[in-house]
Parts: sequence; structure tokens; C-alpha cells
Amino acid sequence: MGDCAPTIARDLPWIGVGDPWAVLVSEVMLQQTQAARVIEPWRRFMESLPTVDACADAPRAVVIALWGGLGYNRRAGYLQDTARVLVEEFDGHVPSDPDALRQLPGVGGYTANAVASFAFGERVGVLDTNVGRVLARALVNRPLGRSEAQRLADELVRGRDSAAHNQAMLDLGAQFCTATPRCHTCPMASRCAWRAAGGPDPAQRSAAVSVRQSAFAGSDRQCRGRIIAVLRDGPTNPDALSIRIAEPRERVERLIAALVGEGLVEYDVHAVRLVDDTREPTG
Repeated sequence: MGDCAPTIARDLPWIGVGDPWAVLVSEVMLQQTQAARVIEPWRRFMESLPTVDACADAPRAVVIALWGGLGYNRRAGYLQDTARVLVEEFDGHVPSDPDALRQLPGVGGYTANAVASFAFGERVGVLDTNVGRVLARALVNRPLGRSEAQRLADELVRGRDSAAHNQAMLDLGAQFCTATPRCHTCPMASRCAWRAAGGPDPAQRSAAVSVRQSAFAGSDRQCRGRIIAVLRDGPTNPDALSIRIAEPRERVERLIAALVGEGLVEYDVHAVRLVDDTREPTG
């Protein structure tokens, strides 16, 4: 694929920081979230909880509050659970081995490889929707199964600077090899198998390439996020919460139960609150 990093590199604050915890935080935040939305929450989180121990010891309500603006709030719980596992089983250190990383709460194959590569220089390929598009289009011009796509990603990184190569692949997919590709400005256009041979877009049926999600407006995802947003301001009672977010009490109760099951919210006869939030309820 060549060295495309100087042409396409994005200016993101977690690149090259050299702190495995900072890299892990960024990668968990980047799950299902655009990089531009992560920049300020990542900075805020690292200022408040700059170490594994700080995150492990913090009240969960603080961790969830710092997650504001990112959505998929269960990731905040997973990240704190991971910090506590790191304290208990790894002496507060982030492991470099991808297999060990995959055992941590909320850490899948992509996140494990990304942390191993960006924090430790391990020669493993990262495979997300951006990289999946690049591989299917530019490299082979056909849809790829997940195992083959991961094998190709791993092969490409051999003999190269792992972090620089993987970041270049991510940047290429995020800025040029997008869902609607920008082939006319892509620095890899002259070497792209799909551009050379033509045919249907192979990325649309390829592994790791995300498909369009259901509408967010009016969804349970949106409603859950609004519940958490209200509770960041402090505990309240279910009736007041239902009024604040303009949703029926029955729906609010159902989503509260799900949030309780995920370890994000506590609910008793007096109030709904974020876990470990000791403030007095309002409303």
C-alpha cells in the first residue's frame, strides 16, 4: 500500500502520546463514534482521571459524567471495570498482548489490536470499518470475510512501523475511502484495485464494514442518552424524569431497568440516580 501517512494524517491529540492508558481511553471512546466527537471528551477525561488507578477509584457517577457527549454510555462502565481489572490483575498497567487485552471488559478484537499497536508497537493490524473499506477496495477489489480481512491487515503491517501504518490506514478510510468514496482526491487512487478494474463497490458486502444503523431520532438509544443526561445533573424521581424528557412513564421505567442492569443507574423508591451519586434528589 505504500507510505501514505504524511499525506493523510489527521491531527488527533491521542496520537503518539506514549501512555497506554491514554491510548486505551481513546480507543474505547472511538468505538462507534467519530474521531471529531471524541477530542474534547478525551481531553476532559484524561485531565480528571489521568491514570488507571484514578479511574478505578472514582465514583461511577463521575466516570459517567465525564463521558458526556459520547453516547453509548455503557462504554463508560466498561472502561471503569477495565481499570479495576488492571489494578487487581495487572498491577495497574495496561498489557501489551492483544490476547490479554481482549479479556478486558468491553474490549474486542479491534480495540485490543489498536492498543497493542499504538501503545506498544506490536505488529498487528487494526480492522475497523475504515480499514475494511480500504482493504476491500484498494487491495483486492472484492468483498472480504472477517478472518481474511484481519489476515491481510496483519500482513500489511509486517516490517513496518506498526503505529504509523495502522494510523495511516485509518486516516485513509476516514477521509478518502469513505462510505461515499472520494476517489478523485485520494492519494492511493493510482494504486487502487477497484479504481483500476471497476465493478460494484466491494466494500458494501465486506466484513468489518458497518451497515447503516436504524434511525436515532425517537429510538431507545436516544431516550437512554437523555435519561443519563438528566441524571448527570443529579438524582431525581421517575415522574420528574419522565416530564423532563417528555416520554411516557412506562417507557422511562423500562429503560431505567435496562440501565440498572448495565450498572450505570441505581433506582429505589426515592430516586433514580447514577451509580455512586450521593447528591440529594431534585424534582
